[in-house]
Order: sequence, then structure tokens, then C-alpha cells
Amino acid sequence: MAVEKVLELIKEKNIEFVDFRFISLTGQAHHITLPATEVDADTFVNGVAFDGSSIPGFRGIEESDMVMMPDTESVYVDPFTAHSTLIVMCNIYTPDGERYERDPRSIAQKAEELLKKSGVGTDAFFAPESEFFIFDDVRYESTMNSSSFHVDSEEAAWNTNRKEEGGNLAFKVRVKGGYVPVAPTDTQQDIRSEMVRLMQESGLRVERHHHEVATAGQAEINFRFDTLTKTADNLMKYKYIIHNVARQYGKVATFMPKPIFGDNGSGMHVHMSIFNDGQPLFWEKGAYANLSQLALNYIGGILYHAPALIAITNPSTNSFKRLVPGYEAPVNLVFSKGNRSAAVRIPVAAVTPKGCRIEFRTPDSTANPYLAFAAMLLAGLDGIKRNIDPRALGYGPFDKNIYELSDEEKKEIRSVPGTLDEALDALEADSDFLTEGGVFTKAFIENYVALKRSEAKAVSIRVHPHEYSLYFDC
Repeated sequence: MAVEKVLELIKEKNIEFVDFRFISLTGQAHHITLPATEVDADTFVNGVAFDGSSIPGFRGIEESDMVMMPDTESVYVDPFTAHSTLIVMCNIYTPDGERYERDPRSIAQKAEELLKKSGVGTDAFFAPESEFFIFDDVRYESTMNSSSFHVDSEEAAWNTNRKEEGGNLAFKVRVKGGYVPVAPTDTQQDIRSEMVRLMQESGLRVERHHHEVATAGQAEINFRFDTLTKTADNLMKYKYIIHNVARQYGKVATFMPKPIFGDNGSGMHVHMSIFNDGQPLFWEKGAYANLSQLALNYIGGILYHAPALIAITNPSTNSFKRLVPGYEAPVNLVFSKGNRSAAVRIPVAAVTPKGCRIEFRTPDSTANPYLAFAAMLLAGLDGIKRNIDPRALGYGPFDKNIYELSDEEKKEIRSVPGTLDEALDALEADSDFLTEGGVFTKAFIENYVALKRSEAKAVSIRVHPHEYSLYFDC
């Protein structure tokens, strides 16, 4: 959309404010709002200044001045503000007009540019399935003498005998029993439908929504695939709408991978494919799962680099509470058609040549989508460049339920890292594929690792409530 069209839209919609947004390293959106009367063509040329030293992992106070440069292709009307507001996503630049190397959006765009320069294809398409919980009550604290969390949901299996409801209405969701039940067991049909309505009004093409497997209000809404940066923008919009609709209903939504113990966590399965001038490159009719050799090499790159990749696609200590056997978690670094126990699944139901894709099931929504999608693309491109065949390296295909294999059979299968620190170790040892074409820089990776190490340490040095259960009577 040209700048003139954006200015026309501001007048046409009687927009009062324009909200300029950028993304931090950890994937949170930040914003500065200008009255619409202060926004003109020069705003889109000169950008909007902000203090980079106040954003963790950005710049020191001695070089804090930074500039948001608006992307006119990303605008949409905020569905929640009392005063009509237009949201514009921005790229981050230094005051001298250079792209900021730590700007996640810039990294995503450089990954797309590298794909075109590689000669492999023109477009990489991404479609994340970002699961979430909708709770009725969330309380937590972490102090020097107390550490606790408490979540509650009217749907939760633990509330079958709760009296506070003024007459318990039963129909609770059993543990691992929440996959697509109808009302009255599914109490969240209307809230999800309202989320979908606002997503559609905001420009997202939504394909479906449903209750997910876990008890206590787990849900999923699927929106249409798009190119890398646009999909990351769409995921930020998706999360913004879900968080705020939940708040309007007096509830709270979280994308935390493992907010409750003993049931399935929330993942972000990511579907990927590459096209060249409109032609799908992952399809080869009659081959295994109708996958081309190029697609197999892409899978090879994903699985070969997975331990390092997971430091970016699963970048929280909580991520590894989800990545444990027994809860449909994709902990096995293999590929398979239709098999949800594999880290890489190839969907085969009702798939056309243009719909042929791979699904990386390990990621979760603590990931910064711009960084995660860029890193996945770079891993896949490295697999293509180096002709990595996943079959030759023992990555499958595995078409059996991996969870039911014998211990002897499982010995041959690599698993995901067990902790965030292990994933960061892998990233430090294997990062050259990310620096190809200058998409990520060594300095960025060092800064990212240091930021995430500090998070891991903050968790590891604190007393855990379960330690009282285990050791208080020693």
C-alpha cells in the first residue's frame, strides 16, 4: 500500500491515532502512538524515534537513539481501542539510516532476500498452528520466601467437585480429553468465534477454530499461510487479538508452552513450503509422501541443525517442560508422513501439489516468529545447498508410533535438547548456517545467547516448590 493510500485510509476511517509498533528480541510488541493530525507523508520517510536502551537486548544508553520506519503493507485498524487507531508495523533503523542488525523484522526480510539470491526459489510460505490456553484465573509469585502459581478454569478436570460455582454444572474436560468436544463440554465456542471475527475484520484469513486436547481451556485457531515476514506479522496480530478478546470476556489467554502439569502443552507447529514464481517445489507425485528431493534436503537441514535451531524456536525454560515424552510432544528428531510423534511431519490428507508442505512440530509460541521462521528457512536452505539427505543420516522415515518403540530401537533416534542451556550450547557450536548472507550476525547470536543464558540462570538458581516436597524432611 502506497503512503498516499495509508493517508487516505486515515481520513476515510476517521482515524484519530496511529500506533507505530516494533518487535523486541524476545518477540513482544512495543508501540508509540501519534495523533493522526501529526502523521503525514514525512512521517513515513523520517520514521518515529524511540529509546532503544529501554528494550532488553537492544542498545546501551550511550547509543540509545533508534528509529522506527513504518511498513505501509502492514496496516490494520485496532479492534479494541475506544479511539479509532491504525496499527502500523515498523522496521528498526539506526539514526544514520542503516538497518539495525538486531531488529527481528529486518532479519526475517534478509532471510527472504537470501532465498531469492540463492536461486532455489522466490517465496517461502509459512503457516503456524499456535495453540493457547484460556484461563479464568491466574496467580503467581516468585519472591525470596515464596514461590507459587495457581491457574483455574471452569472446564478443568480438577473442578468436578468445586462448590463455588453455586451448583456445579459438571461436563468438565478430562485430562487429555479436550480434542474437539461440543458444548456444553466446550464452553469456549463463542469466545473463539469472536476472536475469529475480529481476526477477519483485521485482514486475517482464518481457516478454522477448535478446542484442543488438554483440559482447562486449550484452544487453536488456524489462519492462512503467507510469506515469511507477513506470516510473522500475522502471528503478532493473532496473539494481540486473542489476548485482548480473552480480557474482554473476563478471562486470560496464554501461549506459555506448559502452564499446567500432567497434560498436553501448547506448541506452534509450523508448516513450510518453497515456491518458484508460483510453482510448488516440494511436490513429486509418487515419491515418499509425494515429496521432491529438494523437500527432503530441506527436511535434512531442519533435522541436522535442530539442536541449535531449537534455541530459537523453543527459547524458554518452560519450552522444555513441554518437550518430554508422553504428551504428544515431538521430541524425536525424525520425519514421517502423517505421524504426529515425529519432529517433522508431512501432511498427506487432501494435499494438492500447491498444498504439499512439511510441518516442523517442535516449536512453541515463546519463539520470536521473525527469528524462528528465518532460522528455519536458513536451516532448510543449508540442507538444500549441502544436499543433506535425512534418510542417509538415519532421520527416517519412521512411520511407526515412536513412543511405542523398544528401548533398543529408540537408541538410534536423536532427541531434542533437554534444557534451554543444552540448546544454547548447540547454537554456539552450530551457527554458521544462520550467518549465511549476513542474515544473522555473529554479534547478534552472541547477544541472543547471553540474553537467554540469563533467563535460564534466573530459573535455575531459584528454589522450586517441588523441592520442598522432595527434600524438606531430609
